[in-house]
Amino acid sequence: MRTLVTILLLTLVCFLSYSSAAPLALRMLNRKVCCTNSTQMHIPKGKITDVVMTPSDCEQQAIVVTTVCDKKFCIDPNWTWAKNLLKEFEKSTANNSPPSAPFNVTRCPKKV
Repeated sequence: MRTLVTILLLTLVCFLSYSSAAPLALRMLNRKVCCTNSTQMHIPKGKITDVVMTPSDCEQQAIVVTTVCDKKFCIDPNWTWAKNLLKEFEKSTANNSPPSAPFNVTRCPKKV
């Protein structure tokens, strides 16, 4: 009986560790983007799933916006709208939680 309880507890710990680390691992993979140019294009917040700065080892700094259709846009990091978007997104995803409204509320249209 004691062995069964131990196995169940270890399984539970492994499951919780795996399920809570998966979103963080996916976000870390998305962060490895460098941009060759940037734009000042408004993207509706409802279509945004991720907003990050390019890594410091990239030649050009930019704010990378990922949409629900998994498209990435390089936005000018000196643009006030983009700076505010990054701050708002970081606040929305505090404690490694998924983005809350107004972010990520629309779906990618299915291709027919």
